[in-house]
Amino acid sequence: MQHFLLSAAARTLSLKQVFKMGEDAAYRTFCELRWPENDGEAICPRCGCVETYNITSRRKFKCVACHHQFSVTSGTIFASRKLSFTDLLAAIVIFVNGAKGVSALQMSRDLDVQYKTAFVLAHKLREAMALEDAGQTLAGEVEVDGAYFGGHVRPANEKENRRDRRLAINQSGKRQVVVVGRERGGESMVTVAKSEAKGGEVIAASIHHMSTVHADEASHWDNLHAKFDTKRINHSLSYSDGIACTNQAESFFSRLRRMEVGTHHRIAGKYLHAYAAEASWREDNRRVDNGSQAMTVAAAAMDAEVSRRWAGYWQRVS
Repeated sequence: MQHFLLSAAARTLSLKQVFKMGEDAAYRTFCELRWPENDGEAICPRCGCVETYNITSRRKFKCVACHHQFSVTSGTIFASRKLSFTDLLAAIVIFVNGAKGVSALQMSRDLDVQYKTAFVLAHKLREAMALEDAGQTLAGEVEVDGAYFGGHVRPANEKENRRDRRLAINQSGKRQVVVVGRERGGESMVTVAKSEAKGGEVIAASIHHMSTVHADEASHWDNLHAKFDTKRINHSLSYSDGIACTNQAESFFSRLRRMEVGTHHRIAGKYLHAYAAEASWREDNRRVDNGSQAMTVAAAAMDAEVSRRWAGYWQRVS
């Protein structure tokens, strides 16, 4: 049987379609995503009035009630945009089409924009993705696990000068752990912490108390027994014993590691949480066609407020 990602059902939107639709159609798409409850007709963000004038020369609207002028991207994560609506939609399609993510360098080349523009735009899309998991609760059969990222220590050239890089004393202090909680056949959520124990506390707080939790033999997971029906697997003996396993959580880390090594090359430090959230979103939507993925990300971006972290980023005023 053919894999879903290789089938025609997985391909419902292409860059060719985006560029053929033209600027007017792309603009209309963003209007429909911003105001779906009013069939794409503008609603004043200040007073909520549904009666507006169109200022067609500037693609803006003017409220009949309070006279406030606004655009379709005003107050959203795309506020103060300079890219055309066609390029914005194309950027979203490029972003979701990457099975293991898309580098900012590749996006800058595909859209013919500066690397800075592509870098900030991609992180704004990741920020919108992460908002979807806000307040999320995991339930049913839930697997939890953690993996360390970052803090690479270059080995010395001469053998006698080399150190055991696994020891804490030889680490750079930049290593962080990504902890994932993943429903079997369902949603996943991630957090980033200095230790697996700290990250595990955050994930455990978002798991329904009637859930069955699967974890490995690490001692910091012992606290799970007081809150949940907990099943443990000793990985020194086997990956699964027919009762407990964390294989799906580990498959998430496998894809995140490939995203790090093969696409972005470095996802550590202050950006790690953003890339981890992106990987979680891709994991949850990997069986959704790319057209629906693009519209979901675009709708999330239009629903998100102006980014504070990525406003004026290159001027270091965020």
